[in-house]
Amino acid sequence: MNIKSLSAHKKIIEPVGGMRVPVVFHVSDELMPGDATVQELTEIASDPHIFHHVAALADVHSKKGRKNPTGTAIATKRYILPQTMDTAPNCGMRLLKTPFGANDFDESQIDKLFEELVRAIPTAVYVGTRVNFDTVMDVCRRGSKAILEKYKIDSDEENHTFNQGNFFDEVPSEKEIFASIPKTFLRIAQLRLGILGAAGNHFLDLMKVTDIADQDLADKMCIKKDQYLFLMHTGSGMLGQYASYFYTPKEKEHRSQKIVLEMGRRAFLKRSNPAHEQLRREIPAWKHKKEYYPIDSESELGRMYLTAHRASANHGFANRAILTNNIRKAVQKVFGRREELPLVYDMPHVHVQEEAHFGEKVFVHRNGASRTYGPSRFGKTGEPIFIPSSMATPFYLGVGTDENESTFFSAGHGTGKAKHTHGETPKNREELVEKMKKSKVKLFNARSRQIIDQDSSRYKDVEKVVAGMVENKIVKIVAKMQPVAVLMA
Repeated sequence: MNIKSLSAHKKIIEPVGGMRVPVVFHVSDELMPGDATVQELTEIASDPHIFHHVAALADVHSKKGRKNPTGTAIATKRYILPQTMDTAPNCGMRLLKTPFGANDFDESQIDKLFEELVRAIPTAVYVGTRVNFDTVMDVCRRGSKAILEKYKIDSDEENHTFNQGNFFDEVPSEKEIFASIPKTFLRIAQLRLGILGAAGNHFLDLMKVTDIADQDLADKMCIKKDQYLFLMHTGSGMLGQYASYFYTPKEKEHRSQKIVLEMGRRAFLKRSNPAHEQLRREIPAWKHKKEYYPIDSESELGRMYLTAHRASANHGFANRAILTNNIRKAVQKVFGRREELPLVYDMPHVHVQEEAHFGEKVFVHRNGASRTYGPSRFGKTGEPIFIPSSMATPFYLGVGTDENESTFFSAGHGTGKAKHTHGETPKNREELVEKMKKSKVKLFNARSRQIIDQDSSRYKDVEKVVAGMVENKIVKIVAKMQPVAVLMA
């Protein structure tokens, strides 16, 4: 490929061969992805439905079992490409402020708090916070607001959550939900709220602010030096996965997924419904095709897909709201007082959103990418953006700018996996724990077999990633934080 450098942190592949649009990389030479990832991006750029260009962000990297790399933002007109998205809509992060400063915690108190959090924030469990069926339906229709009302949580969370915690602009009827998601999936969702998740990269981190980069923005966000904050990463769980898989051709599925999906299909799909017959016919037919499966947003199937996507994504907002409430309870139990733990922001990094770009109304597909509107579209500061890396490396809080149209106003959701491991690479969990101790970061739970994949040796350099994001005017940095304690799945 003829990769042309536009600046130190920006490159482009102009359309060649079957490519219909360029691929724009927002990275330096050092952070460029490998050939396989570049090939995947040029294949996306060859799709007839792609609009304007493919944006590859700083954390772009291939992911096993996915046709589209993580860390991308693409746009389409009219058609939606579900295979460009990760397994569950509204995998995302939220940042919580605490009233605690440098002199409020000692090592034993952090241990005590996280021992309680291990109990309060479950990871690999089958049942989390059990709710009735009406609550699941209310969550699907109204998002996190349904949970805040049900549990009488006196919080300003709604005003600090992407789209006010609801992917629907107009609340759909229950009939619309039932017409888009098999009831089998909704029944499973009754058991699956309040779970961090079994994925090896889901976490709850306690962070300490080490540096303020922009005092004015920090003051507006009420962020102070030496303050402790919680950063959470989790998603929409089983409901999001099943509702996504239902409309997405996938070459491989786990056995349990196959069973549940087949149960859902048999109970839901009707021979008399043309859209159902289309889904029944096309999903298996497209599983092994090189091309991306397109869904016409203006068709009945398209309306079903968007309803299922938004309703199951709302489960992600509700899940993080319940987990936040459980963190508050854990803090109260350990310290003897209830703290509000105000929300800085809750942002998804896997979703499809209808927006205006380059003078057109398009569907932006963000896969491992967060929306980053600037002050002209988002409040006084610009939209908050989180840039974590590995479990033991710094985390950056930033805000969007008005000058990042080339990313469709998007930013990577972290640093991403590096092409090659570097430095000391732990071979097992014990070595990982010892390495983290040297970095003065405590690791809790961390039972996932993939836990060593979260070591810093496997990630890109966060300082170099952030430098490129600043240079490309994607983000303005507010503060830098250092992990103190980490609860991993």
